[in-house]
Amino acid sequence: MLGGLGKLAAEGLAHRTEKATEEAVHAVEEVVKEVVDHAKEAGEKAIADALKKAHEAGDKAVKEVTETVTNTVTSAVTHAAEGLGKLGQ
Repeated sequence: MLGGLGKLAAEGLAHRTEKATEEAVHAVEEVVKEVVDHAKEAGEKAIADALKKAHEAGDKAVKEVTETVTNTVTSAVTHAAEGLGKLGQ
């Protein structure tokens, strides 16, 4: 009879251990999922910020090049017009 009780106790302990292990695994899975989600969000934000900065830098470069070209062309046209004006005198 004690052998049967010992076996029953061992089975109960095994069941409780298995249940506790499943709960621990589930808890770890939840933590890992949360960490991965946060890492994904942080990565997406970093990429978005980098793209925004690159776009802003590109816009700034285009603006600077446009201003430089405009100033150069304006200067060349002004110089040419002054030269033509002198020729006409």
